Order: sequence, then C-alpha cells, then structure tokens
Amino acid sequence: MSSGPVDRPQPGRWPSDPAEPLELTDGMPPPRGYPNHHSADREPIDDDVDDGDWEDWDEADGDSVTDAARRGYSTNLPVAYRPGRWRWTIRAMAAAVVLFVVAVGWLALTAPLSKSLEPPAPPSVTLLAADGTPIARRGATIGKPVNAASLPPHVINAFLAIEDRRFRSHWGVDPWGITRAMFHNMAAGGLREGGSTITQQLAKNAFLDSDRTAGRKIREAMIALWLEAWLTKDEILSRYLSNVYFGDNAYGLSAAAKHYFSTTPDKLTIGQAAMLAGLVKAPSRLAPTGNLAGARARQAVVIAAMVRGGFLEKADAADIGPVRLRPEKVKDLPDGSYFADWVLPAARDQAGAISTEARVTTTLDTRLQKAAERVVRRAGLNKAQVAIVALRPDGRVVAMVGGKSYADSPFNRATQARRQPGSAFKLFVYLAALRSGMTPDSLVDDSPVTIGDWSPKNSDGRYKGMITLRQAFARSSNVAAARLTQKVGVRAVIKAARDLGISTELPNEATIALGSASSSLLELTAAYGAFAANGYPVRPHGLNAPTEKSWIEALGDRSNRFGDRVHGEMLDLLRASISTGTGRQAALSIDSYGKTGTSQDNRDALFLGFAEDLVVGVWVGNDDNSPNPGLSGGGIPARIWRDFMQSALRLSPVARPPVEIDVDETDDGDFGNIGDVIIDGLPAGNSLGIEGSVSGFGLNLKFGRDGSIAIDRKPPRDRPDPPAPATRDRPPVRDEEL
Repeated sequence: MSSGPVDRPQPGRWPSDPAEPLELTDGMPPPRGYPNHHSADREPIDDDVDDGDWEDWDEADGDSVTDAARRGYSTNLPVAYRPGRWRWTIRAMAAAVVLFVVAVGWLALTAPLSKSLEPPAPPSVTLLAADGTPIARRGATIGKPVNAASLPPHVINAFLAIEDRRFRSHWGVDPWGITRAMFHNMAAGGLREGGSTITQQLAKNAFLDSDRTAGRKIREAMIALWLEAWLTKDEILSRYLSNVYFGDNAYGLSAAAKHYFSTTPDKLTIGQAAMLAGLVKAPSRLAPTGNLAGARARQAVVIAAMVRGGFLEKADAADIGPVRLRPEKVKDLPDGSYFADWVLPAARDQAGAISTEARVTTTLDTRLQKAAERVVRRAGLNKAQVAIVALRPDGRVVAMVGGKSYADSPFNRATQARRQPGSAFKLFVYLAALRSGMTPDSLVDDSPVTIGDWSPKNSDGRYKGMITLRQAFARSSNVAAARLTQKVGVRAVIKAARDLGISTELPNEATIALGSASSSLLELTAAYGAFAANGYPVRPHGLNAPTEKSWIEALGDRSNRFGDRVHGEMLDLLRASISTGTGRQAALSIDSYGKTGTSQDNRDALFLGFAEDLVVGVWVGNDDNSPNPGLSGGGIPARIWRDFMQSALRLSPVARPPVEIDVDETDDGDFGNIGDVIIDGLPAGNSLGIEGSVSGFGLNLKFGRDGSIAIDRKPPRDRPDPPAPATRDRPPVRDEEL
C-alpha cells in the first residue's frame, strides 16, 4: 500500500499490461476490470454519495471523479498534488521565524537584553567618609550623563564623522561600512579598520567584553538591532557619549571634558571636540596628558573627516589650530589607603553587582584620621612600624593606620598582622577571675610559681607576695596572671577571649595567660571596646549597618552584657593600670582606662584603652619580628595613644604629678632606668619644643619631643665608675615581659 496520497494529480497514460504499474492521467481512476490494489476490499461507491473530500479539485477533475464513482470505481487512491507557487516562500518565512526565536533564546541566555537598554559603565566605587567627603576611589572616573540633543552640533558631528558617518540612516549595522573596512584591511594586509557602528560599540560596552570571537560579533550585531528598535538615535548617541572611554581612567564626555580641558561638554570648541573624538580609537595610547603630539595628529584626522563628510566647511577647518590642554586642577583621590583596602570588600557587597559608579559612605572620621596620621609622623619610630585603630563602642571604625607609609608598604598591620599581644591578653584572664566571683580587692600571691614545666617570672624580677588583683593588674604581674589562670582554668580564659571576639587559635595551656597566642590589633581593640560599651562582642565595621536585617542576621547579632558588678570591677582594674600602673604615660585629664602589652624580647609593644566614646589600640614593632631593646607598651605606644586621644577628644595636656619613686623597687638609692617620667609643671604634647639632654648632680635628664623627661642616674665625671656588683643576677627593669 502506498505511503499516502500525493497532493495533486499528474498527467500519465494507461498501461498496456495489467501487471504494469498504473500511471495516472489527469487524476482519472482505472477502467472497469483493471486490478485496483487500493480498493480491493472496499464496496463500490453509490451514485448518490456526496463526495465532499474532492471539493478542492478542478471542475474537470471533479467531473471525472463523479463519473468514475457512477461507474463503480473506487476514488480512494493516492493522488499526486501539484506544488503551490507560495509554498517555498511560506517555508522560508517559517524557517526565519524559528531561527529568530532560537536566536533570541540564545541571546537571552548569553547576553542580558534588558541590561543592554541600561547605560553601561565600568565598575567604580568611590568611598566617602562619614561626613560625605570622598576619601578614596577604586576604578574609573565616570562623568555625568549627557543629552546629545542639547549638545552643540559640532560636538556631535566630530564623533559621527570619525566613528559612524551613516549613523542617522542605518539600523544599527552598516553593511557599507563593513564592506569598506574589509577592503581596506585586505589592501593593508591586516586589521587596520573596523566597521562597527556607534550602536554596535554601545552594544559591546554593555557587556564589557573585548574578545574578537565570531559569537561575540553576532551578539553585538543582534543587540545593536535590539537597541535601534527600542531607543531613538539621540538616546543611543547620548548613552554612547556618556560611557565611552577617553583615556586617563575617564569615562564619558563630561569626565573627559573636565579632565583635559576643565570645561563642560556644551562649551567644547570644535578643536577640543575633534581631539576627544579622536581619542576613542586608542584612548590609552592617545591620551593627550601622555601623548600630546599623537592626540593633536589624531585631531587633524578628525577635522579632515568632518570636512569630507560635509560636517565642516574647509574655511572653518583651516582656522582650527592645535588644541592646548587645560587639565583640571583638583587633588586626586587616593587609589589606596589602609582603611580603603580593608573596607572595600564590604563596600562592593553593599553596592551589589556594580556596573555603574557606586558611592559608598563609610564610618571614617576625616579629622580623627588626620590626627592619627599626625601622631605617627612625630612619634620618632626610626625603623619600627606602627599601627593604630580607633573605633566607637558600637564597632564603627573611625580611624586606621596600618603602617608609617602606605606608598612604601600597603601591608595593613592593623588588620592583617598577627602578633603576640603580651600582657594585653591579661584582660581576659582577669575577666575570667571576676566572673568566677573574685573582686579587685581579692588577694593573689605574687611570688614565683611553677605550673608543670613552666615557671613564669615577673619582668622586673621583684615579687610582692600577697597583693590585690588591682595591684597585680596595675603592675602587670606575670606570676599573678599565671596563678589566676591556674585557679579559674584555661577554658574559662579562652571563653572570655572568645566572648569578646578573639577568633584566632588559642592554645589550651597556661602560657596563654601571658599572651602567647597571636591576634590582630583590630580584634584586640574591639575586645577592649566591649567594656566601653558594656556589651559584647563588639564587631568592628567600616560601613554603617543596614537598617533592616534578616531574622538570621538578627539572631546571630545578639549582644550580651557583663552585668553591673563585673563591668564596674573591670573598669576599676583598667583605671588602676593608667593611674598607678604600667600605663601611667597614657594618663589623660579625664577618666581613662587601658592596659599595656609587651611581647617576649620586646618584639611587640601595645597599648589599648578607651576614654569617653573612643576606643583606641596602638601597636609598635618591627616587620621582621626582631627584638627592640627597651621597647615596652608603657613607653612609645602609651605616648602615641595619649597624644592621639588628646587631639581626638580636644583635651588639654594633663598636669603631671611629681615623680614618685617606690623605695621598694630601688636598690641602694639607685633609681635605675625607670623609663619616661614626666616632671610636674611641664606640659605634654611637645608644646615647649624641648629636646635633648642635661647632666648634673649625678643625673642625666633626657627631654623628649612629647614633653617627657627620662631620668638616669650617672656617676659624676670626676669620680670613677663604681665597680660592677658582685654575683648579681637581676634582669633589666621592664614594665612587663609577655
């Protein structure tokens, strides 16, 4: 049986042999008696049957079928159908529709069409201080959008003449331009000229994709057609001029006009517009700030193109001379700083998927930042490095210094360095002790102790016996901290550190009491800030927290309070450290709280504390972790902390009390090296500008820039040096050891 009826009957002949295949003529059925394989099992058709299935036949064909039906022939035969004249046209149109749907689907998956309707721009983040002052920029300088319809004609014509002369007439793709570029490239033996229209360039910029694959060129052409369908010519031109690159990190005509000529797009001269239009071909190479001769040569090419295209008269072109640059005289924003490097990841997250310029407000206080940088410059650190972190009790970082010079070393020692905190870690030991029920007046044995194989020693080699926790904390007794750790347990100390936000690895051993674990200055400062806030943990951040939080974020952002007793007693200890202890040189004219820290072999020195609503941490040390003889947390770091706090809080220098010498800490009247001592009546802060040394009466007085005076006893010049004491095994006097 045949596979199916043929569309139209075809002319044919009757076979002479019944076995020979039938060849139809004009669609007529075979004569009576001829074998009919298609209707052998069918009943003859009655004369009165209404054969509506043959309504589409010609009138003649219909008569033949009716006649055949009257004779009893079967009409259920395969029929040959003659093709219609529009069949291939319809099929081509259907194929085009299918291809269009497939192309749109492919384009939708590989390139966001809706995004192509948005003004494209390269990523750029400008960081602002809390008062809105720009402090740093990452990425491009993006100018304000321009309206092509409101620009002078010569500005528009300069770009059309050199980039797309038939812009007003094509539909996004210029076949003539492509053909011309192809022949020019073949004649030159390489790629010398492109055929992309302004619409295609805008389409390419929408994806920031500069590869030269065939797939990208197809997408570029399709998006160009899409843009032409949805936007007017002026809208396309406006978006193009607002985002095209002009070199020197300037994007958009507004940014370029301001950067190179200190003007606005509507005030550009013909020569200036021609130079800017010429930069589009190779902006990095032709930027006039670095290649003025090349930019001027390209300007002449654009003016000649304007004449050839009928955009400019020859007489007017002859009057145009070389353009002079008038760069904008403004202070460029720094591309890098310690705070900007630290806050940038969070700024990008807050801005989301950045495809245009984003301006993100940070927590930085420009006045406090300048104060921090100023005290670092006058600290006299020699080869040592420094780091400062200043934050509010709620965690807002308002100032950050990660080193003496960002240009010399962008490594941020405030956030990236992990150093031993020394005795600054004792904050967590005493917090655990207070949580266990002890008070500042509780007694602790300040005498040598051995815990397992470890025998800690006080840095000055002196031991006071039974003393209060207040006294032990003030003088930073190592053996007292070790005994407290042994009493409350290492786990309690670790828990106190974790509660206050310390995230680094903490060894489960008693040596943790003296700061053997490493931490960052930022984490330690936030930990001390918990007592300024009477809540923990304090999470340092450089951006303002979002006004709305998800329930998961709110669940994980709960704050805990110490309780009035523990909080008040901890403030008592921190106050004692500054008023009578190792942190005396950090004393202010207002209530202040803090703690010193010095790591083993004087490698690191820290001072951390707070006053009013400002929490500050200071670290001083060498990048190579080498020892610094004489360096201690109660020395340079304490003075840097004091100077910064006086400037930040606008405090007057404190009137220092007369030097009080504890006879129990001297030997036969020898003052020893008691460090930097402030003489009563001399203001701190270098207000007198005195520096140098004075000797007399067996004393050597050294005046520091910050107003401090170091007192060392020395033998008179007319007397020989005393002999060294026999068999004395006493380490040099230091504020603290670990």
